[in-house]
Amino acid sequence: MMELRHIRRDRRAQVGLLVNPLMFLLVASGRDGDIPGSHVPAANQVIGGGIASVIFLAAMTWLPQQLANDREDGTLLRLRGTPGGIPAYLLSKVVALTGTALITVAVLLISGTLLTDATLPTDISRWMTLLWVLFLGLAALAPLGAAIGAVLPSSREAVALLSLPVFGLIFISGVFYPMNQMPRWLQTAGEVFPLAWMAKGVRSALLPDSALTAETGHSWQHLQTAGALTAWLLAALLVAPSLLRRAARQQSGSRLSARREFATHRS
Repeated sequence: MMELRHIRRDRRAQVGLLVNPLMFLLVASGRDGDIPGSHVPAANQVIGGGIASVIFLAAMTWLPQQLANDREDGTLLRLRGTPGGIPAYLLSKVVALTGTALITVAVLLISGTLLTDATLPTDISRWMTLLWVLFLGLAALAPLGAAIGAVLPSSREAVALLSLPVFGLIFISGVFYPMNQMPRWLQTAGEVFPLAWMAKGVRSALLPDSALTAETGHSWQHLQTAGALTAWLLAALLVAPSLLRRAARQQSGSRLSARREFATHRS
């Protein structure tokens, strides 16, 4: 909750929250025509994929930066001697990520409805689909982002190291263009990762069934979506706590002082 209060008071953090929804909103506003084989505006596809992507970006860039920064400032060092410190710390980061992600989702969903041809879910079952996809996706991505943050060299290098692979995954996950228009090997590569399944799940909540002409398998594949996200959740839960404990064990007062002295000289 402290992170959420910090964001509420920090204007730069608030602006940062709006950058990603604005990017997808601008792309959607510039898309003309319909999804191939349907009468559904192409902007709807971008908004649906963008909602999944803002969660993905928060988990894969914001959260690792937070973890790397906490490792550098000694937070993980202090947690090393606290019973249950690492699990409690990870839970607090998941709560902060959930809050920031849901804010960006709400901004993109509402602004997309007001400023483009995108629509809200039309019935309770579609709202329920949107909720379980978002929360299962968040549950899978949060420990994964934490694991990445535990092994990053530094918070300063986080953006540089993560930007290319993260935006590459967005490109091959059917966010901007239908996946079935991509080469088959690229479709297969995209479906290995959770974003493609999240984006498809969100589209299934927002788009009518006539848009299935542009989906792989011509089906929303809810069972496969749940299975893929659950598999990533279990894998991340196995890896993240051990990586965080190892990162905490590697910290020492002398290493922390050396990093601070080095950072001071660099600045």
